[in-house]
Amino acid sequence: MDNTYGQFCTVARGAEALCERWTPLVVRELLCGSKRFNDLHRGVPRMSTSLLAQRLHRLEEFGIVRRNAVGKVWEYSLTEAGEELRPVVMALGHWGARWIGSRLRDEELDAGLLMWDVRRFVCLPEFPSRPVVIHFQLRDARTRERAWWLVVEDGVADLCRDDPGRELTLVVDASVRALTEVWAGDLTPQQALESREIRVDGAKRDAHDLWRWLGTSAFASTRRERRPGPLRPV
Repeated sequence: MDNTYGQFCTVARGAEALCERWTPLVVRELLCGSKRFNDLHRGVPRMSTSLLAQRLHRLEEFGIVRRNAVGKVWEYSLTEAGEELRPVVMALGHWGARWIGSRLRDEELDAGLLMWDVRRFVCLPEFPSRPVVIHFQLRDARTRERAWWLVVEDGVADLCRDDPGRELTLVVDASVRALTEVWAGDLTPQQALESREIRVDGAKRDAHDLWRWLGTSAFASTRRERRPGPLRPV
C-alpha cells in the first residue's frame, strides 16, 4: 500500500512522517521523557507492542528518533528534529483542550494511563521532605487496575501496582472519571469532593495539600479557560 501523498508540499511530507495512527502519541511519550520500550508502552497501553516497534523504526528512518544500547536494553530518544516537534505537540494538546473537550466517553477512560501521567507530572518541589505514600483506590476501574500506590521520597516519584508495605500518608478513593476530570481540568477537586466522587482520608493538612502535590495535566489550564465550542458526538 502506498503510504505517501505524492506531493512536494512539506505539509504532506510532514504528515507522512507523523500522522500515522499512534505516531503522535509515541512522540508525546518521548517528549515526556520515556526512553525504554516498556515505559513507552505504558503511555500507549492500547497499542500493540509489535505496532509500537514498527512506529519507532519508522521514526528512526525519518531521523526523528535515535536508538542506543544501554547495557542489555535499548533506549530511545529524540533527535534535534524530534525535539523541534515539542511546540507542535503542545499546540495540538492545547487546541484539543480548547475545542474538542466535550465529556469523555467511557471507552476513553484509562486508569493505567491516568496514573502513569500523574506519576510523571507530580509537582515534586511541593512535596514535604518526609516520605509520602498515597494509596489510590479507583473503585470502578478494571480489577487489576483498581489499586495504585504513589511513593514520593528524596525527590523521586515511584508508582507501584503492588502494596509497598509503607505507612500510608493518604488514601484517595475515586471513580476513574472523577479523578480524570480533575486531572484534565474539567472538574475542581472541591467539586469532586462535594459530590463524593472523590474521598480523601488522612491528616487534614495532607488532604488539603494533596492537590498542590499532584498538580494537573499540562493542558488543564486551557481546559479551565476554554471557549465554548462545538460538542463532539457521544
